[in-house]
Amino acid sequence: MNKSTIAEVHKYAGEEVKIGAWLANKRSSGKIAFLQLRDGTGFIQGVVVKSEVAEEVFQLAKSITQESSLYVTGTVTKDERSPLGHELQVNGIEVIHQATDYPITPKEHGTEFLMDHRHLWLRSKRQHAVMKIRNEIIRATYEFFNEQGFSKVDPPILTGSAPEGTTELFHTKYFEEDAYLSQSGQLYMEAAAMALGKVFSFGPTFRAEKSKTRRHLIEFWMIEPEMAFYEHEDSLKVQEEYVSFIVQSVLKNCQLELKTLNRDVSKLEQVQAPFPRISYDDAIKFLHEKGFDDIQWGDDFGAPHETAIAESYEKPVFITHYPTSLKPFYMQPAQDREDVVLCADLIAPEGYGEIIGGSERIHDYDLLKQRLEEHGLPLESYEWYLQLRQFGSVPHSGFGLGLERTVAWISGVEHVRESIPFPRLLNRLYP
Repeated sequence: MNKSTIAEVHKYAGEEVKIGAWLANKRSSGKIAFLQLRDGTGFIQGVVVKSEVAEEVFQLAKSITQESSLYVTGTVTKDERSPLGHELQVNGIEVIHQATDYPITPKEHGTEFLMDHRHLWLRSKRQHAVMKIRNEIIRATYEFFNEQGFSKVDPPILTGSAPEGTTELFHTKYFEEDAYLSQSGQLYMEAAAMALGKVFSFGPTFRAEKSKTRRHLIEFWMIEPEMAFYEHEDSLKVQEEYVSFIVQSVLKNCQLELKTLNRDVSKLEQVQAPFPRISYDDAIKFLHEKGFDDIQWGDDFGAPHETAIAESYEKPVFITHYPTSLKPFYMQPAQDREDVVLCADLIAPEGYGEIIGGSERIHDYDLLKQRLEEHGLPLESYEWYLQLRQFGSVPHSGFGLGLERTVAWISGVEHVRESIPFPRLLNRLYP
């Protein structure tokens, strides 16, 4: 007998297979039981017809409880009504473990209840779809950067200094020294770029920011490329090509998951490079025209401001050349204006906010040292970083993409807590 996963049953149409699965749900009429089966690769309906199976098999099908684990045997048949295109005509059931009192029943549950049971909520069809899309974005990320000649480098998670100041860092003791959980691998990636040319990292980052918005997590994952000999415009091109690539990869490889989430794919189909751009100066003027009188030049944008700007475009939009005062110490000033820096935030459509922040980095030793002093950062902690500007310094640029916001946007889920397996929020460290 063929042993198959649900995702591969199409290979065995008309044949008998054996599948290891869990019972997600079931319903029955007097003579037929419909089993909703899942195995991690997908979901399929198993049909048990009383007149076609042994009596004990039919009684077992009617009595199996939600989330019990099973071995199910049956014949794969085509079914155009099924999202999978096939269903299983069941002729045998072997119970591996009978579950009792599964807490997440087929009814409405509150968000806090579901978050308390996140370890089980992940089994649901919706959460399964989001995690599969997350996985595809990760897979496509590696494909894109490998094809573009980047080398993956892993920066440390424990650091002795901060790329953007220490106000939002988690402090810990590193034996006798002070240490912090990384808020970005960027500084280390700059060092790697001076050795390997084009590099990227992918790992967890931490922000001790007391925010409860739908866009924020305490622990999240970042993709951070750095590129030697790349100026600001070169970096923007990589960013739009990368985002276009991952969106198109999801459209191609996650059609079933997008359908499960009722995602409007027409919006995603428009995400093709190049992306529109608007300067910070013009964004301020635009917001004033839209009635946002509270925002003044030199202020940072909040969620309502970013959403208003994004709504004017059908693709992600770059907001470029922010005021120097708003951005970290390492960003290169514009050639003709020292009050703005060569940077850009990429704002996703549909109200999902910033998904990328990037800039050209300062490559002049004296200017970088001056900026460190202006920000009150200890030079001894950044001595190694300054040395990158002493030994063959070159123009270089990089950016960071927040994975969870990107997953939320592409999936169409409202809150980033659904875009990571086990979210860490302001008041949540369990499970």
